[in-house]
Parts: sequence; C-alpha cells; structure tokens
Amino acid sequence: MELFLKYPIDVQNELLQTLIDTAKHTAFGKQYGFDSIKDYKTFAERVPIHSYEDYESMIQRSRNGEHNIFWPTPIKWFAKSSGTTNAKSKFIPVSQQSLEYCHYAAGKDLLCMYLNNNENSKLFQGKSLRLGGSKELYKENGTSFGDLSAILIDNMPFWAEFSSTPSSEISLMSDWEIKMQAIANETIRENVTSLAGVPSWMLVLLNQVLATTGKEHLFEIWNNLEVYFHGGVSFDPYIDQYKAILPRDSFKFYEIYNASEGFFAIQDRNDATELLLMLDYGIFYEFIPMDTYGTKQERIISLNEVEVGKNYAIIITTNAGLWRYKIGDTVRFTSIDPYRIKVSGRTKHHINVFGEELIIENAESALKKATRETNSEIKDYTAAPIFMKGKEKGAHEWMIEFKTPPKDLNLFSKILDLSLQEVNSDYEAKRFNNTTLNPLTIHQARENLFYDWLKQQNKLGGQHKIPRLSNTRTFMDELLILNKNS
Repeated sequence: MELFLKYPIDVQNELLQTLIDTAKHTAFGKQYGFDSIKDYKTFAERVPIHSYEDYESMIQRSRNGEHNIFWPTPIKWFAKSSGTTNAKSKFIPVSQQSLEYCHYAAGKDLLCMYLNNNENSKLFQGKSLRLGGSKELYKENGTSFGDLSAILIDNMPFWAEFSSTPSSEISLMSDWEIKMQAIANETIRENVTSLAGVPSWMLVLLNQVLATTGKEHLFEIWNNLEVYFHGGVSFDPYIDQYKAILPRDSFKFYEIYNASEGFFAIQDRNDATELLLMLDYGIFYEFIPMDTYGTKQERIISLNEVEVGKNYAIIITTNAGLWRYKIGDTVRFTSIDPYRIKVSGRTKHHINVFGEELIIENAESALKKATRETNSEIKDYTAAPIFMKGKEKGAHEWMIEFKTPPKDLNLFSKILDLSLQEVNSDYEAKRFNNTTLNPLTIHQARENLFYDWLKQQNKLGGQHKIPRLSNTRTFMDELLILNKNS
C-alpha cells in the first residue's frame, strides 16, 4: 500500500504492462497485437472500450469450457450479476488470479487498515457474521456460477470458516426466506464481533435476529460487536436505522467498494466518508468524465488526469480478462494525493429526461435531509420521470416505503424537492417557476412492497438491488400496480 500511495501512476502503468504481457497469447491479445503494445497510449489507441454485450459471446464460450480467449488461465467461476433488477443476467469471469490477488487480498487489507486504526480491537476473539448469496452450479462443462459472495465463500481456505458464521452450508442456501431464519438461529449462539454484507439485506437479517430473540438492540445479543463492513449499495438511507439497533458511539462502520468485476476501494480511516482507491489488485483504471459520457465528445482519461469534485464513469482492465470494460458505476474524486473516491451512482441509474442530470448521490443527500427534518425513516425507494403530455409539464414521481412515515407527507415532499434543488443546479433550473418540471409526486408504499416486488421476480437477497433512479417508467409502473392491488 505504501508503494502505490507514493508512486500511484508508476504502479498502475507497470500493472497494465504486466496484464498485457500475461494475455498476449490469448485470442483477444492476438486480435489487438498485445505483443507490440509497450505503453498506455498504444493500448488506448488499439483496444476499444467494451460493454458486457461486446463480451457476451466470448464469456459464453468460456463458460462452455473453452480456454485462452481473453485470459490465459482457465476461468472456472463466473459471478452472476444483474447489477440492477433487469431480467438479463450477466456472468462476470472470476479467474484464480482475481480471487487471490484482488478479492482475498482486499479482505486482508481491509482488516489490516481497520486494526491499524483500532489498536484495542478484539475482532479476532469472536466471529464475523457474513451475509452472502446463494450458489448455483453450471454443470455441463466443469465451470460454475453464483453470486460473487458465494464464490468467495466456496473457495475460502478451510480455516476461514472457524472465524466466521453462519456455516458455509447455511450461507449457501438458495431459499432466501428460509436462509434468513436459519442464519438467525445459528448466529445468536455465537460471539459475533463483526458484520459483513449489503446494508439493505443485512438490515432484514438483523431485524429477524431481534424478532427471534425479543431483544431491543444487537448488543443485548452480541455484546462484543464492534464493526460493520458494508458495501454494495449506498449506506446513507440506512444509517439511522443501523444506529438505532447499534446504540454505541464506539461502534464502527467501514465501507468497501467491491463488485463482481473486482474490489476497487476501501475506507482506510475511522469515521471517513471517502474510500481509498486500491491500485495494486490487478485492476488498471480509466475514466470517462460524465459531462462527456455518451456524447460525440466522449473522452477517456487515465488516473493522472482526474480532477477533484468531478463525476466519472469507471473503465477497468483486470486480471480476470476484462479489457477496457465499462462497469456502469460512477465515482467522484475527493482527493488525488492519495486517490480517494466516493461512489456517486450508476451510469444508467439517473434521471435526465429533462436535462436535470439527477444522480443517486443527489437523491440520497436530499432524502437524508427530508427524513431528519420530519423525524421519518426510509426503508426503500425508487424514482422515475412523469413524461410531458401535450401542454402538461414533466415531473419526477417517487415511490417510498417508510419504516417510520412522516406525519405530514406534503411537508416531506416539499423539503425533498427544495433539497434536490440545493444539491443539483440543473434540477433547480428546471424547477424554477415550474419552467420545465412541476413539483415532484410521492407515493407512500405499503409495507414490504419492494420486498414483494423482488420476490415476484425471484430476486431476493444476494447482489440484487432496487433501481433507485430510472429514465423509464418500467419499474415505477410495476410498483404502482402492485401497491394498488395489495
């Protein structure tokens, strides 16, 4: 870590050359002449940007057992990921190198940083409660697929199970609802010192643990609990609910930024809201400034060109054979010495029907303010545009499931609308005197609406996430019907 903190660009350039040299005899490497690429400039000129659709046929061949297509070592595992609740699944290659030098290395570094910051930690005197997805096997050819968390659990060394709970057998159960109760039953008997998992699903589990035991907060069950390692979705909508069931000022929350494609960043300081970009995990980074994304002026820049405060889409080249691959996430740099980031959203998860460029970071900042000013709590939400019809202006429509509803939904709506204008000048301009956008509309979702919606689509647990913002009405219209018919 000290090496890449001191020489970030050198480490990244050396890593890129290593990846190119390693893959020069693959079909992909021969196609783009990897054997004659000696610098980033040539690499960027020769290799195009790829989306999943560009990779799909190669991945299918790899899943069928063909080797040496985009990476020289056999790919035995594929992380099944939808990224959103879209019906189409993605199968992201996971090589032995990415397992070892990216995902597992990150787990060790995360613990290293946490212990370095908390010398009196008693983390290893108890167990880590991990919440992962289910495992499925693709049996025709010796390759397998499943949630990334399931792949990691399935490949862990045997001694790792001694320090975690629940058992692998329960962790990898496929029926989500049965698994939740099984995890609760097993873990309440353990000395749990840390939690690890996606905030939305972990909250479901922890509430089940409290319901099973009849306790009011988690320290009555696990007195030595000291830290929650979370990632996958923004923590902002959930933090107040977690603090209510973890009422100790000394309790720590540590954020990580990992995905099926790789492990990217780790919170390296107590109580920080930004993450250190990890530059030596076999991942080479490039970025597209979001003000050019999808336009004729779109440009791709390397790490040494990024600027603090700007939004970028991430492009990665990895030790699992993804080359200049768009992962669909956006980040904002908070520092370039060292390189620290905040995850700001998804390239596809924004509303920009009217030129308002509303991103998830804006939405969650405004929601946090609205909930605090109205003493309410949010469980889940999504938002979509109301398209203009005839002379009628457009608007944004929100479906919000509250854990604690506001006493006055109209007041909540006004605060949310004003807060969005405060954090997003484009939205403010469109809302000025209702020029383009009318005031937003909020529907209060019935209890468990989003849970039932995911269940209806067989997408409970694991990596499945609620699409927070959308440029279409597909999700909203489905939710409105389900909310009305319940």
